[in-house]
Amino acid sequence: MTSRFGKLLMVPGLGLRVPGGVTWLGGGRLLGWFGRLPDDIRIERPGFRLYAPLASMLPVSIVVSLVTWLTRRLN
Repeated sequence: MTSRFGKLLMVPGLGLRVPGGVTWLGGGRLLGWFGRLPDDIRIERPGFRLYAPLASMLPVSIVVSLVTWLTRRLN
């Protein structure tokens, strides 16, 4: 059971390294569109900042759903 728990912890950790590396190395060029789509809510006032990337989360949700579907399909 211990080795299964270790694998369970390693998969999300390795999965987070890829988007983290992409953001760190080339985030400005590759993710410049993120947060700037028409339905993203951005309110900035002195002492207050609200940021809700509603439209930007749609492609992220689609990609995560496809990856989840593919991993379940391949297993």
